[in-house]
Amino acid sequence: MIENPAEDSPEKPPGRLKRRRGRQIIREAVTSLPGTPGVYRMLDEKDNVLYVGKAKNLRKRVASYASGRTQPIRTRRMVAATASVVIVRTHTEVEALLLESNLIKKLKPRYNVLLRDDKSFPYIVIRNDHPWAQIGKYRGKRTKQAEFFGPFATAGAVNRTIAALQRAFPLRSCSDSIFESRTRPCLQYQIKRCAAPCVGRIPMDAYNEIVGEARDFLRGNSHRIQTSLSERMELAATERDYEMAAVYRDRIRALTQIQARQDINVGSVPEADVLALHQEGGQACIQVFFFRAGQNYGNRAYFPSHTQNVEPEEVLASFLGQFYARNPPPKKILLSHAIAGTELVEEALAVRAGHKVRVRRPVRGAKADLVRHALVNARDALRRRLAESASQRKLLEAVAQVFRMEAPPERIEVYDNSHISGQHAVGAMIVAGPDGFAKNAYRKFNIRNESLSPGDDYGMMREVLTRRFARLLKNDERRETAAWPDLVLIDGGAGQLSASMEVFADLGVDGVTLAAIAKGRDRNAGRERVFLTDGAEIALEMRDPTLYFLQRLRDEAHRFAIGSHRARRSQAIRRSALEGVPGVGAKRKRALLHHFGSAAAASEAGLADLERVDGISKMVAKAIYEHFHAAD
Repeated sequence: MIENPAEDSPEKPPGRLKRRRGRQIIREAVTSLPGTPGVYRMLDEKDNVLYVGKAKNLRKRVASYASGRTQPIRTRRMVAATASVVIVRTHTEVEALLLESNLIKKLKPRYNVLLRDDKSFPYIVIRNDHPWAQIGKYRGKRTKQAEFFGPFATAGAVNRTIAALQRAFPLRSCSDSIFESRTRPCLQYQIKRCAAPCVGRIPMDAYNEIVGEARDFLRGNSHRIQTSLSERMELAATERDYEMAAVYRDRIRALTQIQARQDINVGSVPEADVLALHQEGGQACIQVFFFRAGQNYGNRAYFPSHTQNVEPEEVLASFLGQFYARNPPPKKILLSHAIAGTELVEEALAVRAGHKVRVRRPVRGAKADLVRHALVNARDALRRRLAESASQRKLLEAVAQVFRMEAPPERIEVYDNSHISGQHAVGAMIVAGPDGFAKNAYRKFNIRNESLSPGDDYGMMREVLTRRFARLLKNDERRETAAWPDLVLIDGGAGQLSASMEVFADLGVDGVTLAAIAKGRDRNAGRERVFLTDGAEIALEMRDPTLYFLQRLRDEAHRFAIGSHRARRSQAIRRSALEGVPGVGAKRKRALLHHFGSAAAASEAGLADLERVDGISKMVAKAIYEHFHAAD
């Protein structure tokens, strides 16, 4: 999400005295600035970064902040808070633009437009590091041993595309370990989504031909592939090989269905991102559509907050720099608004992409139709967001009344624990606010204190809160930006609340409202009780919307805690008994498992049996035996 925290403050514009002081500091700094390209940072009295900007001429750009001309409220606040200016020279303005976007992403200055939702996008990957290529979903750093196609807006879009592709190109999607261990075809073969190379149902040259066709299709060469399949189908029918002709017919049908999924004709735009911004009601939405190989790979919405004083061109320009700092730019980027310095932006993006990038605002033709379509989606998404925000704001106001807060909370943190008799214990924190659940802010805590009794929920909560708030306090000391909650909600009763209050008292945490919510008698949902730090106990009406909201918060924390616990438990179950044995690495572990059939059998084997395993010397066999029989 893009947000401007500077505009969230209800304070009035800064007074003239502060602005004069800030301008004077800037004027003094300007005298020593060079007239070269570079990046400047405005710092406050605590050396916190207020703003990061780039300039072709540092002296002229920074001097503009000290002029007496009318400035937006946001700029006036930044100037008033400025205590010093720091610069970094660069060789070119392109370098300055790249450095600016990197610093904004890293430092998150208060007065910059920030891209907060920087979650990576999923891709379709065809792996080349195995004799039999594998198709699958991938998210993360790209490697040279694979080819990547995307990005896709969501994981669901990738899954649907892979499922459709496998009907036309029956490639394996299983892991290497499963592939090597198969002795008969799996269900994917039965439903005609895999050619079963694992058991030799297809020659390697025929399989590689399908791999090549899949690559060509994902690159946009669908018409040539469809023509080739049609010719092969006719040839097979002529030779009366009707079974093979039916296979080609099914693949052609699958290709046709994939192409029919496109609801926009994008044949004239083989590779492009479409960015459209709509503003309404003091807020804005940027819709990003991804088009690759002439197909629509989905879209994602980003929401600026409180940008009524920021021009749409400025929002889009800042968005471009930060968005493509993480994601590879396509060959074309189509915008709903023209931005300043287009040639400079194109040059900077080309440096990142390794190829030429065009940034345009189309006014007619098919490309303009795509932008208009994205604008309609941006408008609809923003209106839904505004309706949801209004409802969410009312709920937060009601929460403030229940917990006796002076203002509606901007950040709510809810904590819960999950374990089975103390085993694989995990603490969980979920975060909610005016925009709903902030899932990128969720955190899990593996319980480390081994001295806790099994099932000591109070001790677990003490550890979780101590680690969380000790870190927040440490970040404050380091002058790093820390996201402090307004309300901390504990899933539990008076005992859990008491333990939490002890942690807050020991750490000296104040200014944070603390409460607990517990299910009613017999753990009936709808009869929850709220416990406050002053000893008060509140029971809300069963049909109170505020109660439903608190239940949603509590249930989300419970869901996240249980999910984290199950993941940790599954990881422990998968961990072999051979982990941690001195001298046993991946190769020797594999040899032991192949010889004995399981880690348990290897741990119970005698010394002579261990010595007979290929690759296990007498010294290593003795070390393994002593590891498992040290107490004998």
